[in-house]
Amino acid sequence: MRWRLATNVAAALMVAVLVMAAAPGAGNGAECRADTVQLKGDWGQIAFSVEIADEPRERARGLMYRRTLPRGAGMLFVYERPQNVRFWMKNTLIPLDMLFLDRSGRVTRIHEMARPGDLTPIDGGDAVFAVLEINGGLARRYGITEGSVMRHPAFAGGPAAWPC
Repeated sequence: MRWRLATNVAAALMVAVLVMAAAPGAGNGAECRADTVQLKGDWGQIAFSVEIADEPRERARGLMYRRTLPRGAGMLFVYERPQNVRFWMKNTLIPLDMLFLDRSGRVTRIHEMARPGDLTPIDGGDAVFAVLEINGGLARRYGITEGSVMRHPAFAGGPAAWPC
């Protein structure tokens, strides 16, 4: 009886695996969601829960006045079109890493450990479509490098390097 039950459970699990493998998007990792970004590169893969700043007022405030940011969280700044962007740390209380991305979702520049309160402009480049801010030091800790790619619905309207 136990053997038959174990065989039936194993068969059911195999069917579930086959159904999942045949499902749309299977093998692409987690499902694309507006509140999550996924990054991958030669170093591996990681996901962050994000708040979206896609309106001028939201982008202007960013992470100012925050005393903490959970380790697995960040803020994704999304622009209407690729452009030159510069950030500063005025009224920002925690050190941040800034990942600048082009329209395809490729990381083109990383600024590590931006200093709280520093008014020095941080230039992201000329064709920035999105910026991910995460806790300072995490890009290095996880091995995130320029050339890594991001997956998020914001990149769906263009030539996404890692489509949803």
